[in-house]
Amino acid sequence: MTTHRLDVEFYSDGTRCRAWLYLPDNAKPAPVIVMAHGLGSVRTMRLDAYAERFSTAGYACLVFDYRYFGDSDGEPRQIADVNKQLQDWKAAIAFARGRSDVDAGRVILWGTSFSGGHVIAVADHTVKAVVVQCPFTSGLASSFAVAPMTSIRISIAALRDIIGSWLGAAPVTVPLVGKPGSTALMSAPDCESGYLRLIPDEERGRFRNGVAARIALQLFFYAPGKRVAQLDCPVLFCVCASDTVAPSGATLRHARRARKGEIRIYQEGHFDIYDGEAFERATGDQISFLSRTVPVT
Repeated sequence: MTTHRLDVEFYSDGTRCRAWLYLPDNAKPAPVIVMAHGLGSVRTMRLDAYAERFSTAGYACLVFDYRYFGDSDGEPRQIADVNKQLQDWKAAIAFARGRSDVDAGRVILWGTSFSGGHVIAVADHTVKAVVVQCPFTSGLASSFAVAPMTSIRISIAALRDIIGSWLGAAPVTVPLVGKPGSTALMSAPDCESGYLRLIPDEERGRFRNGVAARIALQLFFYAPGKRVAQLDCPVLFCVCASDTVAPSGATLRHARRARKGEIRIYQEGHFDIYDGEAFERATGDQISFLSRTVPVT
């Protein structure tokens, strides 16, 4: 199927967010999948590959960058804030619903890793389906997956960052990914190589492996998985069995509480699902789920 990709933008709390809108060449406006990436990640890190698969299957896709990241506006850069990102999701959904070139009455949410938690948090009764892969569902579970000394060092940096923000200082940043034992938010053996592999060659010059440290304290208390039982739409959980970032045990406990949930388990790790054979299996399962729950025609 022929598809077209448009550069579009919308505003979230007064800040401009930039996005891609994929439009399949359907006879009628298509259901629209709203998509964004995980913690500190941007749309160029393989989200285009997912959107291309979905649009080829007949779905429109709105793929956006959070404010402070990627092509979206916002200063200072690299500020990840749970509440602001949830605002960005709501603004993106409202933007999709306001367009005449998509089926605004059939909105689907798709999230991966950190955004997998976000879509659980923002989905309301008007959302027709939710797809999450390797989703962040429990900050407590993810925190226990980090070495204790690493957690202490990151917490100290987070406190410095918060206090500095009160005084107007520049953000104190910590690496998103690093080698085992390093002071990074994700430092399991598979994290650095897996995360950096997602960055396209043409983007490596401007990629910043860092985020304001204050997010670490928010992560500990963020538990979007608790809301799963409230969702009344179909939900597909794509879970990585050997996930070192969003432990599968916590995710599966929450997923089993979904009233209309389906679970697919992949033996790969957190970053393996974005390409190769695991990507093919996951996107195949996701398109199959969507074709049953929110068919194009």
